[in-house]
Amino acid sequence: MTIKVGLIGCGSIGTVLAKFIDASPQFSLTHILDDDAERCEILMKGLHSKPASVIRTDDMTGTDLIIEAASQECVRERGPKMVEKADTMFMSIGAFSDMMLFNDLKERAEKSSHRIYIPSGAIAGLDGIKAAAQSGLETVMLTTRKNPKSFEGTPWVIKHDIPIHSIKKPEIIFEGSAKHAAEWFPKNVNVSIALALAGIGPERTKVRIIADPFAERNIHEIIAEGKFGSMTVKLENNPSPHNQKTSRLASMSAIATLKKISETVQIGT
Repeated sequence: MTIKVGLIGCGSIGTVLAKFIDASPQFSLTHILDDDAERCEILMKGLHSKPASVIRTDDMTGTDLIIEAASQECVRERGPKMVEKADTMFMSIGAFSDMMLFNDLKERAEKSSHRIYIPSGAIAGLDGIKAAAQSGLETVMLTTRKNPKSFEGTPWVIKHDIPIHSIKKPEIIFEGSAKHAAEWFPKNVNVSIALALAGIGPERTKVRIIADPFAERNIHEIIAEGKFGSMTVKLENNPSPHNQKTSRLASMSAIATLKKISETVQIGT
């Protein structure tokens, strides 16, 4: 059975996913939506399939799965329609720092008999975090280290007037909850919310962000402790060639999730 997919967002991650789906016999890309019509047209020209270009979620008729790869704002505005219409994969999961939004979408999906998929993004170890959360997961800390240029234009940097291009040595520019990290760094630490949802929630999950001029990779280190013992997971990710603010592994995790949906054998929790 071919899974019919609608894609929202034609940026760097959306483009990778569209090309994977276009080449996969298990999936059929039927619809594409992006507020930037020119960007949408450019993506469609590189595809063998001819998906319909639409302007509303309601126009994605007959889809089995909708993938959001646009923005947190898109999740907030279009999310309810998406989960009511089809199974949905969210990439901009920083929006779920708002647990009221997350719970609302979850309830809507349940009433519509649909599923919500959240890829692990640029981190690993979520299986272990989910397992540990079943019995006494006490603390979870994510430390993210990236080159300062990755933080250019982020709301936190702008609000605090941080001279991002003048940083000459590793500098902590943020410490706080995953909830606040996702709100202030909407394109940098979406992974903190995936970690939080798998474990102890956005308020209790702690995040430290380091701007490091010597960092050539995007580094995420998770330290968790609880009744299970302790866990340390460290990822050194190459940045996406299309977007320095995200890691190459982010789009790969979405592809892995797509494969998991379509495959008979499921590995991991």
